[in-house]
Amino acid sequence: MQEPLLGAEGPDYDTFPEKPPPSPGDRARVGALQNKRVFLATFAAVLGNFSFGYALVYTSPVIPALEHSLDPDLHLTKSQASWFGSVFTLGAAAGGLSAMILNDLLGRKLSIMFSAVPSAAGYALMAGAHGLWMLLLGRTLTGFAGGLTAACIPVYVSEIAPPGVRGALGATPQLMAVFGSLSLYALGLLLPWRWLAVAGEAPVLVMILLLSFMPNSPRFLLSRGRDEEALRALAWLRGTDTDVHWEFEQIQDNVRRQSSRVSWAEARAPHVCRPIAVALLMRLLQQLTGITPILVYLQSIFDSTAVLLPPKDDAAIVGAVRLLSVLIAALTMDLAGRKVLLFVSGYAMGWGPITWLLMSEVLPLRARGVASGLCVLASWLTAFVLTKSFLPVVSAFGLQVPFFFFAAICLVSLVFTGCCVPETKGRSLEQIESFFRTGRRSFLR
Repeated sequence: MQEPLLGAEGPDYDTFPEKPPPSPGDRARVGALQNKRVFLATFAAVLGNFSFGYALVYTSPVIPALEHSLDPDLHLTKSQASWFGSVFTLGAAAGGLSAMILNDLLGRKLSIMFSAVPSAAGYALMAGAHGLWMLLLGRTLTGFAGGLTAACIPVYVSEIAPPGVRGALGATPQLMAVFGSLSLYALGLLLPWRWLAVAGEAPVLVMILLLSFMPNSPRFLLSRGRDEEALRALAWLRGTDTDVHWEFEQIQDNVRRQSSRVSWAEARAPHVCRPIAVALLMRLLQQLTGITPILVYLQSIFDSTAVLLPPKDDAAIVGAVRLLSVLIAALTMDLAGRKVLLFVSGYAMGWGPITWLLMSEVLPLRARGVASGLCVLASWLTAFVLTKSFLPVVSAFGLQVPFFFFAAICLVSLVFTGCCVPETKGRSLEQIESFFRTGRRSFLR
């Protein structure tokens, strides 16, 4: 099923030279392995995903606790619980919408750092909540931060990562999000719900501290005419012993060809609209598999089934399995390829981490900031509809109806993968973009 992006020539340049003077993938990979700072920069960024994963499933242990709360101001009805669970996704949609502007205005790194403000405020509101409005506002703010980081972090990571390890590094946002969810489930066995919110502040503060020492994306700096700063950033990421001039020239040439923002008229061109359509449909299908309502109401779902272990323990086990699966995906993505894993694996090994990575890989540079925000916006609006309607549907028809729907979507996703998703393993972002620009239709067959 793999369709390597090789051999196509555009009208003005050779898309993928068979033997480029230096081997950029090999040299970048060696530089990355010799210099651990690219991994440090990735780790600093994906701490935002840890907080996102933690905040997403915060309601799993909290909703059952508040449904049995003796405080009338905090006692949740089923309707209020559905709002408490789903309002996070509305905040995330707003965060994705904001990313359409902030990603290109502030840059990837500063946008990620900015997300710490609503995240910290949201956790503080939930930790000190004395009424439903504080819970909902806190949940919305943490959702806004999550939507912003979901749009910005994959782009930042893909733009600083060498092609040889971009698959592994591109899986780290999902890996950290899953680790954040597992941490919440584990802490939920030990801490009351208010202290769970307090604990959520820690990764936000560490993220701010580490990112303040990390460079901006070289591609973003070049797009702003800050060439010398971009060269220093690339040299810092690749290591002092690595010759980065060939890679820098390739990035610089690509940025110069696309120095202006894409217009609405240009957006209809096949080389722009196709990758955006692929990324957008991947994000929609990922959400339609039902992952968000399942995670948000995981403990409540186990409460309504005949499981042997306590629901809290079952939720923690699910979190551990997800973490292991994403870790396997991160280690095999650059070997097996993206498309293979989408076919043969489940959500945590395939549609979870890979769709975020592919989104950041296939979107054209000129539209990357806006298009990534659009993808996140559509994704979280879909998640809101599913999450808000999940509990009422279960109450009316039982668990089997939504789960049959999710299974049908999984079959549609397989067909979409086979027909529309290209293989991007081992290719630079410039090569991937050149592939779409050539006008070849083979990847759609």
